[in-house]
Amino acid sequence: MKWRSLMVGNLVCVALAGVVLCVLHARVTGHWLQVHTGTVNEPGPYYGFWSGFGSDIAEFGILGAAATGLYQLVKKVNCHQPGCWRIGTHPAAGGQFMLCYLHHPDYMGKKPTQELIHRLHAEHKKNQAALQGKLDEIHQHLISLASVTNNEVQSRPLRR
Repeated sequence: MKWRSLMVGNLVCVALAGVVLCVLHARVTGHWLQVHTGTVNEPGPYYGFWSGFGSDIAEFGILGAAATGLYQLVKKVNCHQPGCWRIGTHPAAGGQFMLCYLHHPDYMGKKPTQELIHRLHAEHKKNQAALQGKLDEIHQHLISLASVTNNEVQSRPLRR
């Protein structure tokens, strides 16, 4: 939180310094702005603006769209913890959330150690084996039901 307030304070100081410089050198700044926006020494009112600086308005829109796309990309890959700007590389809640190591519940705010990685991997393998065993059990039950049903169908006489 200290860094954020320090950065805001620095930006405010820079902005105030810029305003003071513009006021102290208003004549030079104003002329520079007029020349570079195209509103001085042109044949008609604002002709220079629309053929110069004003024609770049569409380019500013393109840059704004690119910045918005970049922001959305960052929001997609960053940690889902509100206010965290780290990249979320660790899935949580069955992959519903992507969290950084500081906010992931398995890591408890520390970078994952080799022991933790091995323990979580062993737990995952055990869970997958249990799931596979349950699926095999259901599959065998369905096969036995299908064979009983086939035997009953074959033992009935055909009606014509």
